[in-house]
Amino acid sequence: MSDLSSLLINQTPDMGCRTLEMVTQSSFKGALSKTEAAWAEAVGFSGKKNTLCPLPGKEGAVDRILVGMGQSKPSETDPWWLASVVSKLEAGSYRVTGVTDAAVTAGAYGWCLEQYRFDRYLSDVEKKDRVLVLSADSDTHAVLHAVNGAALTRDLINTPTEHMGPADLQDAAEKLAETYGGQCGTIVGEDLLEENFPAVHAVGRAAGVGREPRLIDLTWGAASHPLITLVGKGVCFDTGGLDLKPAAGMRLMKKDMGGAAHVLGLARMIMGAKLKVRLRVLIPAVENAVSGNAYRPGDVIATRKGLSVEIGNTDAEGRLVLCDALALASEENPDLILDFATLTGAARTALGPDLPATFTNSDSLWEQLEASANADHDPLWRMPLWAPYDKLLDSEIADMNNIASSGQGGAITAALYLQRFVRDTVTWAHFDVFGWTPSAHPGRPVGGGAQGLRACFSMIENFISEKVGKSN
Repeated sequence: MSDLSSLLINQTPDMGCRTLEMVTQSSFKGALSKTEAAWAEAVGFSGKKNTLCPLPGKEGAVDRILVGMGQSKPSETDPWWLASVVSKLEAGSYRVTGVTDAAVTAGAYGWCLEQYRFDRYLSDVEKKDRVLVLSADSDTHAVLHAVNGAALTRDLINTPTEHMGPADLQDAAEKLAETYGGQCGTIVGEDLLEENFPAVHAVGRAAGVGREPRLIDLTWGAASHPLITLVGKGVCFDTGGLDLKPAAGMRLMKKDMGGAAHVLGLARMIMGAKLKVRLRVLIPAVENAVSGNAYRPGDVIATRKGLSVEIGNTDAEGRLVLCDALALASEENPDLILDFATLTGAARTALGPDLPATFTNSDSLWEQLEASANADHDPLWRMPLWAPYDKLLDSEIADMNNIASSGQGGAITAALYLQRFVRDTVTWAHFDVFGWTPSAHPGRPVGGGAQGLRACFSMIENFISEKVGKSN
């Protein structure tokens, strides 16, 4: 999996590197000698945003490059402001002047992720590393934890299902646990029934030998620390089951394990930063396949919590596997549960691909999430757990249905379904993410996308601080 750690270093006194001098349209001429100003004018450089002007140095070598910022300097918290510049540079090391160290450190995130490439299947890969040199006292490690967490999430989503089935997802979790000193256990196949995970088993049983359903359980951290549990939807491919998707609807279904990819990316950030938490990551990993033993519309299946569920549609499988995992997570009464899932098309219809629909049973948790999302430029949007819609999940022959009787408010009713499996005493948030970037932006190529991870990481840091403060 991708590791972008080599793209950031801290400056040392004797380090030689090129300088990227950030200038605005109104100020850049004042920083130049007459010769340099004449050169800039000759090449048509005016300080327009994301334009470059290499300045000849001794013996004609370029060691200083003017970079236009347009009319104003970037925000000190914008992670993407440097990303547009990277692809225009040759391989080498660069330091940035003309803006604050805080702005450079923030922009380092986009600098690295602009160089992310999913090249596993490419036979000819050109390596062209541009290394950003931060000030000696900048927290390079903090940036890299976020960068590598996002890169892991992208890698997992981008990998085709042939190489990212339930067993492969298990391997990824086990490697992560091994790297950071955690433990990872897995319940596979028929053992899911013995261990009371009937919904996970029902959804995944049709995939066959070598693709058996499983529950992945990663743990890390000291028992004395606050317990935070991350739950991720790991549907490695979704045909829709017997309610089969059309071809166009199946095209991107390798990304239906995007929730699992998100929680593993967030776990990498948490463990890499050595946050003082007791972390648990639960991933129900399945393929929703078609076979003679596939679960059917109209079936009634059991769940870990003891609630029976009538199957209104086999393509609403994500909430079925998540409900068993959320029930398990709640049994420990953790301090916090966060679940991520590529759950509903309704969320995308409402908010588009960039805004994760966020549901929570705690106003105070949302206040922390919103503050972190705004500060980190990592957008989230709260959606309501609108209680009157809960009755839309009623069934005449079971405790509930897995789909609502109305097609309206689909993201809300899906979240209400999940809420039934979370204890009222547990603080919980559910993120309905797209997990995919459909059109390229600087630092965000078309393909797997990490959404809300930086906001959640910052929130967890604050959550821990408040939790520890109250206990002292």
